[in-house]
Amino acid sequence: MSDYPPIEDHGLIGDLHTAALVAVDGTIDFLPFPSFDSPTVCASLLDRRRGGCFELKPVIERAAHKQLYLPDTAVLLTRTLSDDGVAEISDFMPIAPGEPAHTIVRRAKCVRGEIPFRMRFAPRFDYARGTHRVESGDGETRFVPEGGGPALRLRHERPVRIVNGDAVAEFTLRPNETAAFVLEQLLPGVDSAAAHPDGTSEAFKHTSDFWRAWVGRSRYRGRWRETVNRSALTLKLLTSQPHGSIVAAATFGLPEVIGGVRNWDYRYTWIRDASFTLYALMRLGYTDESAAFMRWIEARCRNLEPDHGLNVLYGIDGRTIDGEQRLEHLEGYRGSAPVSVGNGASHQLQLDIYGELLDSVDMYDQYGEPVSWELWQDLTRLVEWVMHHWRERDLGIWEPRSGPHHLLYSRVMCWVALDRAVRLALRRSFPAPIERWRNARDAILTSVHREFWNAELGAFVQHHGSRTLDASTLLMPLVKAISPRDPCWLSTQKAIGASLVDDSLVHRYRTGEGSVTDGLPGQEGTFSMCTFWYVEALARSGDVPLARFIFEKMLGYANHLGLYAEELGPSGEHLGNFPQAFTHIGLISAAHYLDRALSEAGHAA
Repeated sequence: MSDYPPIEDHGLIGDLHTAALVAVDGTIDFLPFPSFDSPTVCASLLDRRRGGCFELKPVIERAAHKQLYLPDTAVLLTRTLSDDGVAEISDFMPIAPGEPAHTIVRRAKCVRGEIPFRMRFAPRFDYARGTHRVESGDGETRFVPEGGGPALRLRHERPVRIVNGDAVAEFTLRPNETAAFVLEQLLPGVDSAAAHPDGTSEAFKHTSDFWRAWVGRSRYRGRWRETVNRSALTLKLLTSQPHGSIVAAATFGLPEVIGGVRNWDYRYTWIRDASFTLYALMRLGYTDESAAFMRWIEARCRNLEPDHGLNVLYGIDGRTIDGEQRLEHLEGYRGSAPVSVGNGASHQLQLDIYGELLDSVDMYDQYGEPVSWELWQDLTRLVEWVMHHWRERDLGIWEPRSGPHHLLYSRVMCWVALDRAVRLALRRSFPAPIERWRNARDAILTSVHREFWNAELGAFVQHHGSRTLDASTLLMPLVKAISPRDPCWLSTQKAIGASLVDDSLVHRYRTGEGSVTDGLPGQEGTFSMCTFWYVEALARSGDVPLARFIFEKMLGYANHLGLYAEELGPSGEHLGNFPQAFTHIGLISAAHYLDRALSEAGHAA
């Protein structure tokens, strides 16, 4: 299994409809098409032999690979350097107004020497389950899936030959010579970026300008500006332009444990993750994305059945996700099977999602646009639903498959839901049963202190009756459920540091007797988002020097492009789906608060 590249050895490109992973050797080894949650065309990251790929690479032995983004863009450069020469591959997906052609532009260039290149486009439609036919034309090759679905067209500036249904080209470039290959959806009446001689150059300029203009709208001017901007760009790349929804990660099936079974599909919109994403983007001044997500949320609320809460997650277009489907024919990343699409957590009861949603709506109302009367009616129904269900057992933020519990984090976020609803109603003078909501809010906070405080440990515990600590507790002061200087909190934070922190990296919990586990075998890595929560909690509690130290160390675990997967393994390797929105949200939030705390303490920017 050594022929699989490390998860972190990838860059991300996208067009706000879908996204692709580009390995440091120039291979696109993951591409759902034409949308984030569509079946894959390329998935060799999940099966090197069967998955399908789009290779464009120099044929150079003993070469070094470097990847970088053009500053403040999602245009990716992959460079190969050797004594014999230097080659460069540029990759981007044009941001097109109107109906896009879903295009990937790949350009090979020789910088120094005389470089032989190889291009191979080997599509494997429908998660590598389908077959296709090939149609050749003048400067283009068409790939038409036999079972239906979007057809693809590869435009090429070098001749190709067809080998077992794949397009293959071998050519040599001299200094400053280039060769472009453009992959696009074959749409009747829709032309592509490569349809005329200067098309790729114009698409490159338009796309670069789009990304730089978008980054220029950020209000963040503090320390770590480049890092924060890269995280913001990553969140934007995970946003669906036509729907306003936000996916949790670009991939599915990447394992949390190599060879293990924790291999989930994250290409959907979680209410929790998307709400936190909205919160992070609002902090940076991106109100358009927040408004689009609010419209998406309004549509989900309008479709609710009486006395029924929101689903935990949805397809990017708002459809319901029903269960999981195993792709038994794929071996999985480095043998990590099963590979599944869909997500069985869709219909779990996770009470915390209402707190995250109401918190983001409250912030949007303050710093974006006032929420509409229609949305307020829907939110009132959700608040009433929380009023009647907050005492129930649920599965919470970690989505275990081992059964529900009375969870601290879910209880805290139910408090957040009521608290923000009261605040929003008073600020906007919306009609609401304020006293009844206040009484429920106060009852929830009382239950947090009475039922989840373990005096022997001196800490709030994961679930009622346990002795287990949980990193999600770190969000208590961040959502203002407790003062960051409260003695109970300081004691809890100290206990979390002693139990869950490993060389500055934070585990979500320790598995073992009494803990809520996911019910699956094998150990897991540290959760990167939890480390950023720990940083912000430390800073809020006053330990700014330690917070900065851990934050700077954590930045060192990013990949070469500043991207993070969900977890870090014992050797610092990235694990889980990649890149993960939640981790970049935590980074933005921690950087935002830590920067302000350092400035208030008199540290020079």
